[in-house]
Amino acid sequence: MSDQNTAWISDWNPEDQAFWNSKGKFIARRNLVWSIVAEHIGFSVWLIWSIVATKLPQAGFHYSTDELFQLVAVPGLIGSLMRFPYTFAVTTFGGRNWTIFSASVLFIPTLALAYFVSHPETPFWLMLLIASTAGLGGGNFASSMTNISFFYPDRMKGWALGLNAAGGNIGVSSVQLLTPILMGLGILNLYQATPVGGVYLQNAGLMWVLPIAIAVFGAIFFMNNLTTAKASIKNQLAVVKRKHTWIMSFIYVGTFGSFIGYSAAFPLLIKTQFPTITIGIAFLGPLVGSLARPLGGLLADKIGGAIITFWNFIAMAAATIGVLYFVGAKDFTGFLVMFLILFVTTGIGNGSTYRMIPSIFREQYLAKVRGQGEAARAAAMKAASIESGAALGFIGAVGACGGYLIPSGFGKSIALTGGPQLALVIYLGFYAACLALTWWFYLRRSPASAGATSLAEARV
Repeated sequence: MSDQNTAWISDWNPEDQAFWNSKGKFIARRNLVWSIVAEHIGFSVWLIWSIVATKLPQAGFHYSTDELFQLVAVPGLIGSLMRFPYTFAVTTFGGRNWTIFSASVLFIPTLALAYFVSHPETPFWLMLLIASTAGLGGGNFASSMTNISFFYPDRMKGWALGLNAAGGNIGVSSVQLLTPILMGLGILNLYQATPVGGVYLQNAGLMWVLPIAIAVFGAIFFMNNLTTAKASIKNQLAVVKRKHTWIMSFIYVGTFGSFIGYSAAFPLLIKTQFPTITIGIAFLGPLVGSLARPLGGLLADKIGGAIITFWNFIAMAAATIGVLYFVGAKDFTGFLVMFLILFVTTGIGNGSTYRMIPSIFREQYLAKVRGQGEAARAAAMKAASIESGAALGFIGAVGACGGYLIPSGFGKSIALTGGPQLALVIYLGFYAACLALTWWFYLRRSPASAGATSLAEARV
């Protein structure tokens, strides 16, 4: 194998226990750490507008409530679309190389935000365009998860992918915790001597410039590309023809789509429904959701992804009913508790559904070569790894649509009915559909097979 500090590693076999213990796990861990750093910042940039939008009226921007929700929602849509090309970038350009690029382009949304929020005369259409560039941060997840999936053996993918995703997801909490604080300080201000409307909105962008530079530096000097992860786009696009790709995409909208959508909408939802409550508390939602994600992956490793996902959707539905009740009663304490529970379930569901994906593709390929010997099995495992990596990114891209649909839904619901209840009822119906799909395709065979770590006897 080439030296571990070189850009490309040509010999990589994490399923070999001796290889893994001698050097594989150390290299994988180093790449995971810097992948988390870059992804964390990507998520932070992606969700900047969830906080900035709440402060625009105070700063003199005359946008309607629905328009503010659109500013929150559009980065989710662009982030979702960006995940499609990002999915295939790792196997085309290399995980390290793409991390360098994907981190570097985050200077665009941060510096653009810093400039335009200083000008209250900015028309809505232009501000919407600026907000859309934050979607570049949303693409990072797809390439990061695809990349890390190649570094770890199958028995550890749930935990490794859970950690990688959680480290990125916590970026949502970071931006919602730190941004309100730093917008009150003038130390980062470069554009004007006085704040706009009492807040330094431009700091929301400037605060990420140094972290982005650190992420780029770390990717250059401490990450690697794997030649074993090289694959043609044509071969990876085969996942589009797999029915389980689409089934899992739908289910993932229910879990990750809910996480990123609620994370984006939560601060503005608090401000519109409970005006006397500070939005500074909003970071708690994505924080508990992020911390719960590795737990979902770990439980899926031990019990089975389908079982955890099934019961988790029941919990999500119950929490949504709770949110519906308390938002109608205007009881903030109950609303907050129910929403935090809902966030926890989104995190657990993220981990469990993502754990199911590589298992599904592995079982598909192994079923084709059973009885054909170890060489055929090894080839099948490699093919499954490449295809599941593409599926992880593709499904993550579709799932991220929730980042647009949920905030947009809340905005339309408030505009039409005066409250978010209509949107919550629609989301509740969607969870029921996800629950039914999980049971139909992955659980209805038998309890024993459903509990298998690999796959709940999926009908492939």
